[in-house]
Amino acid sequence: MAKNSGRSRETRGASTQPVNKPLWRRIVRAVLVWGAALALLGAIFLGTAIFFTMRELPDYGALKSSQNGQMIVVRARDGRELVSLGPSYGRWLTYNDIPPIMRDALVSVEDRRFRQHPGVDPIGLARAVYVSFTTDHRAKATSTITQQLARNIFLNNTRSWTRKAREMVLALALERKFTKDQILELYLNKVYFGGGAYGVDAASRKFFGHPGTELSTAEAAIIAGLVKAPSNYSPTADVEAAIGRGKVVLSLMARAGVITQSEAENVDFTNVSVAKEKGQNSVRYFTDWALPQLDMLLPENNEPIEVWTTLDPAMQNAATRAVDANVPKGAQGALVSLDRDGAVLAMVGGTDYVNSNYNRATSALRQPGSAWKLFVYLAALEAGYTPDDHVVDEPVTIDGWSPQNAGRTFAGQIDIRTAFAYSKNTIAAQLGNEVGFGTVASMAKRFGITSQINTKPAMVLGTSEVRVIDMTRAFAAVSAGGTSVEPYGIVKVTTTSGELLYEHKSVRGSVLVPHYVAAGITDLLQTTVATGTARAAQIGRPVAGKTGTTSSNKDGWFLGFSSGVTTGVWMGRDDAKPVPGLSGGHAPARAFADYMKVAVAKRPVEQFDTQLKLPEWQLEPDDEQMQGNPEDYYYTDENGNMVRPDVGAGIDDQPRYEDGSQVPGPAMVPDYGPQGGGQGSGQGAPPPAVGEDFLDRATGRGRDDPGMRQGQGAGYPGARPTQAPPRVVPMPRPTATRTPGTQF
Repeated sequence: MAKNSGRSRETRGASTQPVNKPLWRRIVRAVLVWGAALALLGAIFLGTAIFFTMRELPDYGALKSSQNGQMIVVRARDGRELVSLGPSYGRWLTYNDIPPIMRDALVSVEDRRFRQHPGVDPIGLARAVYVSFTTDHRAKATSTITQQLARNIFLNNTRSWTRKAREMVLALALERKFTKDQILELYLNKVYFGGGAYGVDAASRKFFGHPGTELSTAEAAIIAGLVKAPSNYSPTADVEAAIGRGKVVLSLMARAGVITQSEAENVDFTNVSVAKEKGQNSVRYFTDWALPQLDMLLPENNEPIEVWTTLDPAMQNAATRAVDANVPKGAQGALVSLDRDGAVLAMVGGTDYVNSNYNRATSALRQPGSAWKLFVYLAALEAGYTPDDHVVDEPVTIDGWSPQNAGRTFAGQIDIRTAFAYSKNTIAAQLGNEVGFGTVASMAKRFGITSQINTKPAMVLGTSEVRVIDMTRAFAAVSAGGTSVEPYGIVKVTTTSGELLYEHKSVRGSVLVPHYVAAGITDLLQTTVATGTARAAQIGRPVAGKTGTTSSNKDGWFLGFSSGVTTGVWMGRDDAKPVPGLSGGHAPARAFADYMKVAVAKRPVEQFDTQLKLPEWQLEPDDEQMQGNPEDYYYTDENGNMVRPDVGAGIDDQPRYEDGSQVPGPAMVPDYGPQGGGQGSGQGAPPPAVGEDFLDRATGRGRDDPGMRQGQGAGYPGARPTQAPPRVVPMPRPTATRTPGTQF
């Protein structure tokens, strides 16, 4: 009995010990318990947030009167109002006034479960999360109509989880406070459809010219399709894109069952007539360029503002007339005009802003042709050339490239001034080859060219594409004496009450080239207008400028300045096809003249500073020195050694080096040719220190000197294999080794 009692006690003790459950069951139980607890807490928190948000929401009347967007009044430099930009609101349409087809189209494309969800679409959210986890694509649009309304009225478009959470809470609160019909009415009267139009009625009037109560099925489909991307599908910007988007909306309506597939396919878009926008002129090219700069100039600001600009209304009108009157049929034109400080006085980006708001003055990249030679000659002048230096216009080949002049003729020996005035391609090629094509590209960048530049030999003829505003800026820098100019269009920004938010501060430009280089290029530019290819740009006062024409007459340019105003004109086709008869010296130059006659009419006549104040290293000996004692001169042999003709004179009448050693005898003297008196002439000595050859070169008379700067480098057809005569320079001024018209 005792043993049995012991076993019973052991059995009872074992049965009271806890049984260990599997780990996975414990984990699942914990997850369920904690998940339920967290869900309950979340629901309590969400319900509390919705309750308090709903209490804080304005009433329906207040929401109807609220407006979106910022009003901007743009003023000219004289204070005159140019244009008023900002939100445009049509008549408020009640739910019953809005055509059913418009309501159905909007719901089908934006939120087809609008009538079923409580403000947030759980099915859409689940699908978005699934897509983001199973593919590489991030979750796409999951905002319901109610969420979009909450964002448009109360929030901004910042992408963040915080903003998304607030948007959901607001949407749930809106659904608790207002009916579905009220929410849809608010949405259709407040949603942005592009072009400044908020609401269905404003969009209908803007795009189709009639109230929103008269919308057809095709028009409703187009308007409903604008919500996704107003700028991409705007009927006034791209009719085909708008119609294509409208057809997508119709297919979604058929899928939602609001119309049949047959009805969707039979909708006729050919009857849709897009209304012409009013008040859209060339001023809008300027405002489209200037106003985006407000994002950098101002802190975040949503209140109405006034923007005071640099635009001159009279000059803008004159610029528009000048382009319209001279642009060839089927072509486009652009014009930019800058004051001496960079202020944009006029800007024309095309012939018709309504049909094409593409700004060719600031965005289009086109080849400048010979207008690019500005940078070639700037580099040459900085390297030591002057307008009076002589070059030879003759066939030239550089790395297999052989440029041709207009008319395929060659002028022979001419000076730099004439070569530039008549736009000689062979000379530009020689100069570019001598100074280096990379140097020319660097000069262009220095003067404000922002587009990509190639450094192949043909680049000297303007094969790199540029913008009109950049080229105009470069010429303005020349007008400013070689000082940089920064184009700007906004003078100041104020609130409607007059509080100053921003004011432009004038900054002195940096020096790009020495004054003598700017004076030299101005000399060349002035000659081009006076006697060269740009005579059509004459306006009765000093004008400096340059023409540009590309191959097959695809582009025509004229850029120039007078009395502190710099203007650039471009003409051509958007598709870059040839324009018969187009050249820079005709239509663009005439448009420049027509505009500039108005632009400078009230300005005093200004003469150009073309006086070359050369640096000491470029200065020539004075006349008195040139006629000094012949014994004051020396020459160098083929090895660069200095030879003094007076050393040893009277001993053996042989020239000697400065150390007194004798110049090599007849057997060692190189052949200088017949003029040199060397072996080729039967004489055993170098040429005399003073002879016709020396005097010609020293006084600039030797225009046919083979040592002249005539492109006698690699590939130059005129290069001679014989050795050049020794260089002769005046002894008292050993640094002055150049004479006018000659480069030794």
